[in-house]
Amino acid sequence: MAIIAINQQLGSRGDELGKMIARELGYRFVARNDLVARASEEYKVNPSQFLIVDERQPSFWERSRADTDRLYCFLRSVLLREFARDNVVYAGTAGVQLLPDSGCGLRVRTIGTVARRIERVAVEEKLSPAAAERRVREHDREVRARAQSLTGIDIEDPCHYHLMINTSQMALEPIAMALAAAAREIEARATVEGRRVIRDAAIAEIIRAGLLAHPKFGHAQIEVACRNGAVQINGPGLVPPWDEMAERLARNVEGVTSVAIGAEQPSMALRAE
Repeated sequence: MAIIAINQQLGSRGDELGKMIARELGYRFVARNDLVARASEEYKVNPSQFLIVDERQPSFWERSRADTDRLYCFLRSVLLREFARDNVVYAGTAGVQLLPDSGCGLRVRTIGTVARRIERVAVEEKLSPAAAERRVREHDREVRARAQSLTGIDIEDPCHYHLMINTSQMALEPIAMALAAAAREIEARATVEGRRVIRDAAIAEIIRAGLLAHPKFGHAQIEVACRNGAVQINGPGLVPPWDEMAERLARNVEGVTSVAIGAEQPSMALRAE
């Protein structure tokens, strides 16, 4: 089992690098668009709604925090499920911080000089040099600010990654070969406990997303934790019949061995269908 998760600056070729690594290893490659497509299908959300957590939609700042948290949870649940399936390379502007410290994965950030990134964006997006420069600089600011708002994490902080790679300084092929070699070493050293940590994280997020998508729970403040498949759900008003609903939903998730409900008053009002 090995997972390579890449956060990329715009124009730093993280997607290209990820695809090279996946081909070399025979792993699956997952990009952000894949997450949106799968989350849209599973949680019955129009793909355009996920644009509120995309760096190019100013309306993000105007939406309620409950809306953005809900949609972001749907994306997290899909990404963590991909991690739990293992043997995967993921590349996106954010999301790497979701990969737990389990010894089963590698968190990578691809960066590049501003000049080289501007050149690439100008070609890829058919922009003038001046427009490409604005695009790169605004993208860097926006993605960093949104990640901090949603997760409290500064994606520019090297401490969140195992490796920072400047793709402007050398060809992608040797970088891909080096990361593929690292993945093989990780796979050889992966432990049962490390795999369990990732599966537990996925189970907890899938249940939380399921509750947020449920017509009777909606935006209710509910916390979900999982250890060794044992699930603990806590939240205000989780008394009959809401506790039974939550338990049924959780038990339907693969890998769940037990469910415990912690109720807090006051009671939670049921949402209309």
